[in-house]
Amino acid sequence: MWTMFLIGFGIIAIGWIAYGIWEYKIRQEEKMIPPDQKGGTRVKSERLREAEKTFEEYAKKMAEFKKKPYGGNKPQ
Repeated sequence: MWTMFLIGFGIIAIGWIAYGIWEYKIRQEEKMIPPDQKGGTRVKSERLREAEKTFEEYAKKMAEFKKKPYGGNKPQ
């Protein structure tokens, strides 16, 4: 029982460490992107643009969402 717990905990710990290293590497690469010439801000990475697009689509869907009246499908 305890061996399975320790093995599972070890696998999860290794996964989180690998994820942290991967995120750190991506942040370092994004810092190396030169600033945009016009605005002085950094050019957005493809990953950041994709995340912003997904969030905007989600926010638009939530704004258009109409809550159905509670119990609206009950037969009369």
